[in-house]
Amino acid sequence: MTSDGSWPLNLSAGPIFVQIARCIREQLARGELRPDDKLPSARDLAATLGVNPNTIVHAYGELEAEGIVEVRRGLGTFVRQDAPVERLRRAMLRQIATRFVDEARRLGVEDDEAAAALEEARDAR
Repeated sequence: MTSDGSWPLNLSAGPIFVQIARCIREQLARGELRPDDKLPSARDLAATLGVNPNTIVHAYGELEAEGIVEVRRGLGTFVRQDAPVERLRRAMLRQIATRFVDEARRLGVEDDEAAAALEEARDAR
C-alpha cells in the first residue's frame, strides 16, 4: 500500500499496472482528471508510487489501447479529448450496483428490501 491516498495500491490485489490504470479511470470518472490533462511522466509517477517505470508504461499502454489517453511525442501522455468519460462512469456504477445486488442476494434479502436499504443510505448522506 502506498502512502499516497490518491493511488491506493495493494500488492496482494493483483497486478500493479492494472491497479494504476483503474485509479486513472476512477480519477477521470470523478472529474479529478479531465480531457486534455497531462498525466505524470512514467518516471515521476513510478518514483511517487515506488514502482518500476515499466509498470507505469504498461498501465499507460492499457489506457491508450482503450482510447482513454494518447502519447504526444516530446510532450508526454495526455487524457484524450474524446475520452469516454460517461461510458466509464456508467460502467463503474454498474459494477458497484452489481456488487450490491450480489451481496444482498447472498444475505437472502428480497429486491424490495435491498432497494429500500439503498434509499435509506442515500437519504442518510
